[in-house]
Amino acid sequence: MRLLLNILWFIFGGWISGTAWLLAGVILAVTIVGLPWTPAAFRLAGFSYWPFGKVLIDRENGPASCLLNVLWLVLAGWWLALHHLVLAFGLAVTIIGIPFAWQHVKLAGASLTPVGKAVVEV
Repeated sequence: MRLLLNILWFIFGGWISGTAWLLAGVILAVTIVGLPWTPAAFRLAGFSYWPFGKVLIDRENGPASCLLNVLWLVLAGWWLALHHLVLAFGLAVTIIGIPFAWQHVKLAGASLTPVGKAVVEV
């Protein structure tokens, strides 16, 4: 079931989300200022491509991750989370879209504070 949901997710828009995070990671890597956020963007790109059967967990959060997450939240995180929540609301209207809406809710939470997250298989 997980494989089928991941394939449907990828076909109907997951590739857009994953590619956007991948592009963001490349852009962040090119700039020296964005280097601390690059690994988090690449981690979320992989999660955005195939989210079913995976969860995001918090790793050890030190003061550096907290500062990076606060800066991210102020500069980019809130509008990315809002984007995912709007998509989740639109998908949750239909019964078939509810599993996909839940994945967008998980991505919204990850978009708020991506630094210090790890993706693990369930």
